[in-house]
Amino acid sequence: MSRFRTILIISIGLLFGLVSCSLHFGSNKDNLIVYSPDGSIDVKFFFDSVHCPMLSVSKDNVPLMVISHIGLDVEGINMADSMQLSWVDRRQCDSIWYQTWGESKEIRENFHELRIGMKTDTIDMVLEIKVFNDGLGFRYYYSCSDGKYALMGENTQFQFLQDGTCWSIPANFESYEFLYREQPLSNTQDANTPMTVRLDNGYYLSLHEAALKMMPEMTLRQVAPLTFKSELAPDNTGSGSKMRWTGNSDLQTSWRTITIGQDAVDLINSSLLLNLNAPPSLVLDLSHVRPMKYIGIWWGMHLGINSWTPGNRHGATTQSALRYVDFATANNIDAVLIEGWNQGWEQWGGSQDFRFYESAPDMDIDSVIRYAHRKGVEIIIHHETGGNIINYNYQIDSAFHWCKQRDIHAIKTGYAGAMPDQQLHHSEYGVNHYWDVMTFAAHEGLMLDVHEPIKPTGLRREFPNLMTGEGVRGMEWNAWSDGNPPSHDATIPFTRMLAGPVDYTPGIFDITYRSLKKYPHQKWNQQDASQCRVHSTLAHQVALWVVFYSPWVMAADLIENYQNHPMFQFFRDYNPDCDWSKALIGEPGAYVAIARRSGDIFYIGAITNEEPRDVDIPLDFLYQGRYKATCYQDGPKAHYESNPLDYRITQQEVVASDVLTLHLAAGGGVAVILKPIVE
Repeated sequence: MSRFRTILIISIGLLFGLVSCSLHFGSNKDNLIVYSPDGSIDVKFFFDSVHCPMLSVSKDNVPLMVISHIGLDVEGINMADSMQLSWVDRRQCDSIWYQTWGESKEIRENFHELRIGMKTDTIDMVLEIKVFNDGLGFRYYYSCSDGKYALMGENTQFQFLQDGTCWSIPANFESYEFLYREQPLSNTQDANTPMTVRLDNGYYLSLHEAALKMMPEMTLRQVAPLTFKSELAPDNTGSGSKMRWTGNSDLQTSWRTITIGQDAVDLINSSLLLNLNAPPSLVLDLSHVRPMKYIGIWWGMHLGINSWTPGNRHGATTQSALRYVDFATANNIDAVLIEGWNQGWEQWGGSQDFRFYESAPDMDIDSVIRYAHRKGVEIIIHHETGGNIINYNYQIDSAFHWCKQRDIHAIKTGYAGAMPDQQLHHSEYGVNHYWDVMTFAAHEGLMLDVHEPIKPTGLRREFPNLMTGEGVRGMEWNAWSDGNPPSHDATIPFTRMLAGPVDYTPGIFDITYRSLKKYPHQKWNQQDASQCRVHSTLAHQVALWVVFYSPWVMAADLIENYQNHPMFQFFRDYNPDCDWSKALIGEPGAYVAIARRSGDIFYIGAITNEEPRDVDIPLDFLYQGRYKATCYQDGPKAHYESNPLDYRITQQEVVASDVLTLHLAAGGGVAVILKPIVE
């Protein structure tokens, strides 16, 4: 769908009543229940015995959770006073809106809202609750008299009403790059979000936050059996403070979100986070915002073949970059990422004094950019800060202007290092920096891929230039550690990917690094080859291009490993500009199958953990007519440890009434392209 058509549809919707909202003031204070539009979820508001506000959440009349100790801990304000109910508002909304890009272009925003005003002698608080058919979100507004206050923490507690299985990473205010843990909920002592739970009664829930800005991130800590308290990242003062707040302005928190599903894939198919974010607040130039396939000068550095620093192993030389541009041109690839192109890498581990508009001595970046543009290839410029955001802030105006002068529209940022003044990456300081870069890039018409990011919370709705990001233990861990097991990949769609697009950098074809034996100087030869490798089959790697959604999708391997490889045809043909997506089947940590559509072509990606399995996929999502299904799949002897490179490519004709039966080897996968057959 063209951007012009998107704007036109939204305008027509507004003119002819596509948005149906109503507002009722001052309403019934004795019946403080809000239901989802379909009536399946109910959220009840009440006060406990000491008059502290609480919520209870039920699905299909089955109680799931109690939310207690609602509110924040603000220094200098007596929050122990009994809260008094002062007013109630209700609203409902049912609208359709369209994304510039996304898993699905069309989003329905259908919710019932309850806003509750409360006060003590010293503070006014508003609790805003929105309930959708796929879950709920709530947030706080505070207003106080003039003055400066310290936000000491958040008191909110989430009490699950029965045990279950939990998938999460540890709570950490510096990184999200951990393997996922599958363990009883009762044994989970802390977690970053999204934290995903399958309760013993069969319901699936995911706790996260939406629209995170101007405050620190939330993690969860178990403080009583099955009860998790919100924990906010502290500032650098050592006082326990989380942020400073000037009392002559309102304090608005991010949304605390609970996605609820009958099946695990319901969590993936939810639009809750996006719907809890605001539409674009600025008049933005979106003419250059687009999904892309890309390759990059990147993987060789992680393997140790090349280096980021200038010298005889420098990866980002002029000749190397031109070779990547030529490969992109020949293989229907939109963009080339160039890491290590600029000056400052030789100081890595020291001052981190990168220069973001001065190229290395053996890189003529201007000639590379001109050559790429003649070939119709976008250059993704890398801005690694090493955590030195003071240096980045000092140069960012000139660096972004440098990009605009050269018709560069895509930037990958990185923060692989300590923040200044002992600030934490995910503190208010870090959150505000990421927000500033995102908004400044939006004004300049620049797209962003953020590594070492703040976890996604749906801000891409307000800022469509925020394309993708890392925030996960991704592919590079396979280059210099014991790597990521197949179960890790099978967990990500039900955890990290619920937050938003993930730049996992998939698509490694040289699974066991056989081709690296010709590089005797690089570090891989000193490591245990049985440990340092990719732990999946080749077909699993191809399937990740579909399973791990990102509007910028990378073929991450060295380009010589793709040359003339039959399995690479999938990437040549794949279009990441999705119109529609749906998770079909799956269980966290075990397996998943996801379908996507771009135009009239459908794609399916399916992966499994360490266990082989057969999956049956009904094709009832197809349009009428016949399709040619090309399956890039595991060979009959494939196994992620003993025979990862065994593959086969098959074709068959199918229609919407068919069921596609696919075999996934241990650690394996399958990618399918379904193209309509023209009669």
